[in-house]
Amino acid sequence: MMCEHVQIYELPYCKPVKEWLAQRYGEKADEIWEKTVEQYNAYLTDLPDYGGKKNGHAMAIYGGLLVFSLYPSLPDQPPVSELRDFVTNLFMGNFVNLGKIFDLNRSLDMRIIDKVFRRSGNRDRKDIVNYPEGFINVDEPYDKKNHVARYSFTQCPNAEFAKKHNLLHVLPLMCNSDFFGIEQIHGTLIRCGTCGNSDKCDYCVVGCNNPIAKEYEIVTDENGFLVSRKKNNVD
Repeated sequence: MMCEHVQIYELPYCKPVKEWLAQRYGEKADEIWEKTVEQYNAYLTDLPDYGGKKNGHAMAIYGGLLVFSLYPSLPDQPPVSELRDFVTNLFMGNFVNLGKIFDLNRSLDMRIIDKVFRRSGNRDRKDIVNYPEGFINVDEPYDKKNHVARYSFTQCPNAEFAKKHNLLHVLPLMCNSDFFGIEQIHGTLIRCGTCGNSDKCDYCVVGCNNPIAKEYEIVTDENGFLVSRKKNNVD
């Protein structure tokens, strides 16, 4: 039975990617885009069945595949860091507007995001039964006292793809954007590792004014991943 993958032109990211290519590469943009499409289609043939559009994380999986296809197609092979702002805005730009009405320093909004995490986790646990190569989501109870929402992935399709295709250096473009997204809704993501540089991708989310947030600083590890590290001296 053939896998029903999301085709590249079904993604909402095609237009901004083409615009970015035109701005950066001028008349070469169309040629680079065609190479990107060819690479994406080639990768599809080697992709496990994730359930296509039925997967709750379809845009994360196939959007990631688009970035993995784009980077090798760039003729100048720029440092991955030069794509950071573009990819972050590509995936997390909507959080800027969300932050105008949503504030994780409010108890109610923290409870809402915990419910969102929990609903997503429940869907992941249903998906993994039929699509074992997808996200494996582990829930943790909401910390009512300290207003902390937590969950983690012990398996991430993007990380597994990056490892298989020697693209781990590109993976931080996707992973690091989570910090920006949470920041836009007035929160702090405390993440000690991802499936690309650790045994799990942990999401610990608090309001940016929560005292727990002040106990950590965000640093870049040797592989380009943003990670949270406990401060030696906490004010």
